[in-house]
This record gives sequence, structure tokens and C-alpha cells, in this order.
Amino acid sequence: MNFRLMAHAARPALIGMIHLDALPGAPAYSGDLDLVVSRAVADALVLAEAGFDALMVENFHDTPFFKTDLPPETVAALTRCALEVRRAVPALPLGINALRNDGVAALAIAVATGAAFIRVNVLTGAMVTDQGLVEGCAADLLRRRAALGSRVAVLADVLVKHAAPLGALDLTQSAQDMVHRGGAQALVVSGTGTGAPTDPDRVRTLRRAVPETPVVIGSGTTAENLRTLAADAYIVGTSLKVAGRVDLDRARAVVAARG
Repeated sequence: MNFRLMAHAARPALIGMIHLDALPGAPAYSGDLDLVVSRAVADALVLAEAGFDALMVENFHDTPFFKTDLPPETVAALTRCALEVRRAVPALPLGINALRNDGVAALAIAVATGAAFIRVNVLTGAMVTDQGLVEGCAADLLRRRAALGSRVAVLADVLVKHAAPLGALDLTQSAQDMVHRGGAQALVVSGTGTGAPTDPDRVRTLRRAVPETPVVIGSGTTAENLRTLAADAYIVGTSLKVAGRVDLDRARAVVAARG
């Protein structure tokens, strides 16, 4: 997935979010990794059938999250899930998000599984979160990517959800720093929490700040509001779910709304 071309595409891209069940080591883990994998693959197949353009997997149910440095068992399980999703839906680009903010682990998983992009919640700067103070990882991440000879794209959150800046933040300057000093290929803007609507004013601010960089909506997209948010791509997850799983009719409705 070429994120640089996305800013000039005729229509926005739809990235379907696969919220993995709790992985080994997490308090809510069921004890059955095969079940976690099979549910992830099932969601991926539904998203592909509905017509989504890309997929993303993340360890969504591993709360409470580590800030960084995910334990080996989490990295291994997330890698297995990503690999099986890739095998099931090889035609769609895959993204990795290693929550809360382990960009290096996400990069390693992406390289190992052939994923096309990663999402990093705090690439530059610092945010106060429920995990404490989370600091940017751009310097380490981009050097690791260069050392690996990887072209995995980095999607970076601006004012990531479930977090707040340490002080007053200039959104325009933050976006420019993230792209020009942090190396982000696309910027993600979200609401205050999972599934919360994204402020259209923030989207417009980011598009003015870095007009050649794709802006991605990270939360709150539904079939009803998609066209009100003029972004280059949409990460859609919560609104697609029925009883925790991706519903085909809801996924098709979002694709139809996009046109």
C-alpha cells in the first residue's frame, strides 16, 4: 500500500481493524491460541468479502497494556495471528499495531510476516496515558527499519486516543514534526477513545499542515458519517462489530457509503 499516492487517490481507502482476542500472558487470555487465530482469520475473510482495501491486526484485548517492550510471548502470538491472516487474505495489504506503543516490535512482526505498514501511537513527543507517560520512538524505530532494509510504512497518531498531551500542543507544528522530523508516511487522527467520533476540524488542520501526507481517520467511522470526514483513509473497527466479531452486512454498508 503506497501511502504517498493515497493523498491523491480518487477515493479513500478502507482499512479493516481486526481486534485480536487476548493473547497468551494477558489477564483475559482464554488459554486457546488456536481459537484466537481462527477468529482473526474469520474477521479478515469477512472484511475481504465486503470489499475493504487493507487489514490491520492489533492486540486490542491485552489490557492492561505495557507501555513498550512487549513480552516475547505477546510478540510471538501477534506474529502468528498476523501470519495466518496474511495466508488467508494474501491480496490485501496488512498492518500491525503493537499496543500500547512498541513500534520496534510492530516493525519486526511486519518484516517477518510481510506486512505493509505499522501504526505507532506515539512516534514523536510524549503523551500522558493510562499506561503512564509514553514517549516517542522515532529515532530507534527508523534506524531499525533502515538496518533491516525494510520499506514498511509508518502510520503515526497525532493526539492519540486514550491520552492527553503534557501541555498545550500546536497541532500544526506537531503534525509537521511527525512527518518531517519523525518520518511518518501517514498521520492518524482519532476521537478521545475507541469508537469515539473524530473531530472534522482536526482532520482539516492536518491536511493543511502537511498537504502531501495522507490523513487517516482512526476512530468513530460509520456508514452514516463516513462522507462527512474528508480523509484519505479510514481505519474502521468498532462500528463493524456484532457480539465482538466483524459483521458482513455492516462491513458492506461502510464500503457502499464510501462508494
